[in-house]
Formats: sequence, structure tokens, C-alpha cells
Amino acid sequence: MSQATKRKHVVKEVLGEHIVPSDQQQIVRVLRTPGNNLHEVETAQGQRFLVSMPSKYRKNIWIKRGDFLIVDPIEEGEKVKAEISFVLCKDHVRSLQKEGFWPEAFSEVAEKHNNRNRQTQPELPAEPQLSGEESSSEDDSDLFVNTNRRQYHESEEESEEEEAT
Repeated sequence: MSQATKRKHVVKEVLGEHIVPSDQQQIVRVLRTPGNNLHEVETAQGQRFLVSMPSKYRKNIWIKRGDFLIVDPIEEGEKVKAEISFVLCKDHVRSLQKEGFWPEAFSEVAEKHNNRNRQTQPELPAEPQLSGEESSSEDDSDLFVNTNRRQYHESEEESEEEEAT
């Protein structure tokens, strides 16, 4: 199987299925990624340990801090105590919350994570009205907006006070 075909199937599996964790599986939250396809996670009870990423997800699915996973425990591991069996996206989290399988300790974290994602997406500015000489080269508001930076908007009162002094 080619790399592209493998990637297509893995992505389809992760985005398509809605999975319910079994009795042995746990829902965990990613705290950090120390490297070598290992991720430090925290359970709903506050227990921290390392989990390994199986080879089918490597270089196909990206996991970042704050993401939620379903993991299978590993019996022989001292430091690495589980292996990732499924990566949960926003839709999976919502369906697990509706079905009642979502841990109470993570319910606040998931809501904050969803709200933060909504806040970081900037609203597109309205199209400026072009009339006569009002459109000048000094007004660059219609140019590219960098979404990686916070947008600071200056009020008209502040700018009038600065001009008066």
C-alpha cells in the first residue's frame, strides 16, 4: 500500500468513526509531547503518564497539547503505560458528551478549548465603502490580516486626545 493510500485510510478512520471507549480504555488529555512519538497525558483522575503513538498514526495524524485521546493500557510498561487507540476531534467529544461517556473532570476543559478556538478565529472586517477621495493609500484595513497576532483596535476618542496634546 502506498503512503498516500495509507494516509487516506487513516484520516478517513479518524474523522469518520464515532467510537465509544471500552471498559479497559481511558479518555485522556495531552499535556506535552517529549518526542519519539511519545505524549505525556493526564487522566480524568489526575494521573500522569506517557503514551506511545502506533506506527499507523505516525506522520499521518498530528496531536497537539490539549487534544483528547482514547488509550489502551500496556501491562509491561513502566514509563509508557498506554498506547493511543483513537484520536478524538471536536465532533467525537460532543457525541461522547451527549451519550454520557465523557468524564466530568474534562467537561470544563473541553468547553474552554472550544471557546478558545472560537475566540482566536478573527471576524472578517466589513468591506469598506469607497466614495470619492475617502479611499486613500493610508487606509490598509482591507489588506491581509495576520491571525497569529492579537488585533488591537484604537477608539476615535483616544486618537483625538493624542492629537490634542
